[in-house]
Amino acid sequence: MTVPEGWEPGAFKTRVDQVLHRFAAGEAGQLVAIDASLGLVADAVETAVADGKRLRAAFCYWGWRAAGQPDSDALVRAAASMELVHAAAVVHDDLIDDSPLRHGRPTAHLALREAVRGHPEPASAARSLAMLAGDLLMSMAGQLFVTSGLPAAYLGRARPLWASLARELVAGECLEILHTGSDAPDTAVSLKVVRYKTAKYTVEQPLLIGALLGGAGERLRAGCSAYGLPLGEAFQLRDDLLGLFGDPALTGKDGSDDVRGHRPTALLAETWRLAGEEDRARLRTLLAAGAETRRADTADTETITADTADAVRDVMRRLKAPDRIEAMITVRVEEALRTLDELALPGPAATALTGLAHSAAVRRS
Repeated sequence: MTVPEGWEPGAFKTRVDQVLHRFAAGEAGQLVAIDASLGLVADAVETAVADGKRLRAAFCYWGWRAAGQPDSDALVRAAASMELVHAAAVVHDDLIDDSPLRHGRPTAHLALREAVRGHPEPASAARSLAMLAGDLLMSMAGQLFVTSGLPAAYLGRARPLWASLARELVAGECLEILHTGSDAPDTAVSLKVVRYKTAKYTVEQPLLIGALLGGAGERLRAGCSAYGLPLGEAFQLRDDLLGLFGDPALTGKDGSDDVRGHRPTALLAETWRLAGEEDRARLRTLLAAGAETRRADTADTETITADTADAVRDVMRRLKAPDRIEAMITVRVEEALRTLDELALPGPAATALTGLAHSAAVRRS
């Protein structure tokens, strides 16, 4: 199957899914061949790549096409490696955040408790297994990339960017941890976390890697960053909104996660900026209560957390913080699309990247 001149996201997703599922199944099989007791860890690896929008692979593919290159099965394999980076990041992020759900299923560190029922500290052991599964997924990303079938000279063009991708992804996650629970959320800090934790590895770096593989010149590379960074930020800002105001049946995530974790989202930072002293005092109380339920182990924890999240939503709506985030998303998408217009890309690439900009920023899950 090839990608036609008209961009068909569903057909491309199917193509990437086939690569990922086959590759993950092979890796899982090799893991179980070492010892049958590794079966549930192997399952966690396969589950981590089972679902997804495949946006990162799409950006990589269209970076290649933007450089004037034709459709290529080897490039699709290389692009699919971006989804393994994402899968690794998700497993680690869910572990760090102690998130209970992903795509409507228990997260890896919860699912893996079944593997350690006889362990003296099953929760801790399951978290350790999840951490190692995430590490394996990142290793698999590199393996799929270098065995994609592209010439070594092409792969060499993009290899330095892999080091930056890993460094900046880790930096973003560390920044989020360091600023979680801040007494005075700050929008500039939140946006820096957004840029390094999500924006760069979701849009800019996959797009740049594809373009570099295709032999892009300096102007196109600069354009990839000018398009990718604001669009990646818009993607995460949408995630912030969906995290608290989205339908959990569509997002597949726990809608109270960000409140329980007192995370430094731009949504919270903007709420804080807009709030007066009375609302700030209320937010402090609510966020402290959310953090307390995270540590608690009581039967009514779920109800308390939901009530707290509802109260935080009420404050945010009253201060119109979600409207402010929507405006920030709009500004960033418009900036990305202006850059696209200025680049004068080949027609299929311009059409696809325009469609991807809307898919990344206007979504319900």
